[in-house]
Amino acid sequence: MLFMNTPDSYLCFLHFISKISLMIQKSTIDFLKQLSKNNKREWFDANKDKYLAAKANVDEFVEEVIRAFTPFEKGLSGLKAKDCVFRIYRDVRFSKDKRPYKTNMGASINPGGKKMEIAGYYLHIEPGGSFIAGGRWQPDSDHLKKIRQEIDYNGKAFHKIIDDKNFKKQFGGLDMSDEYRLARPPKGYDKDHKDIELLKLNSYLVWRQFSDKDVLSKNFLKELTIAGKTMKPFLDFLNTAID
Repeated sequence: MLFMNTPDSYLCFLHFISKISLMIQKSTIDFLKQLSKNNKREWFDANKDKYLAAKANVDEFVEEVIRAFTPFEKGLSGLKAKDCVFRIYRDVRFSKDKRPYKTNMGASINPGGKKMEIAGYYLHIEPGGSFIAGGRWQPDSDHLKKIRQEIDYNGKAFHKIIDDKNFKKQFGGLDMSDEYRLARPPKGYDKDHKDIELLKLNSYLVWRQFSDKDVLSKNFLKELTIAGKTMKPFLDFLNTAID
């Protein structure tokens, strides 16, 4: 799109999308709050109309996100909400937690849709716990090996992305939580490697959280778009490694 060719035109684009009237509705947040307290089939069936309204709201909003991201992520062109939004129904077959429904609505916004095993964007709408995230969560061993190799070979380029001041402002840096990190160096890497803490990771993720007030704001789409554009070089690095 031509208005993306210069920094000034990108600012005009952000101003334009901030004027879009479609928003996450309070009724959607309220439904998810009620579902959290009444996670039973009987209640859900009795409130199916509220669920359908909330789902329609999230689907429409996700399609706005797709449209807003497409100028800098061309592979999203043509995607629909159905390609990205996850079902609210939980698979409880192998879980001790038998609650039948998720208490959030989530969408994996990737070129090719939610079934593609690539680094992409994830939008999560949940009362008190909404966020946008991006990267690769627990990639298979082959992809993880390739990502580590790319960091080993091109650590300077990776640091340029994750150490960027705007990247840190948006996300605070990579998620280095213990749950996403090995206790010991991975096979083939010395404990004294200058990037050993990055190489220990088994997931490469960034997050930005939003309050309910943020989610219901008319600026929510604008803030998501800023976060998505900031995240793109990070995702490109991971996908280049995998490819």
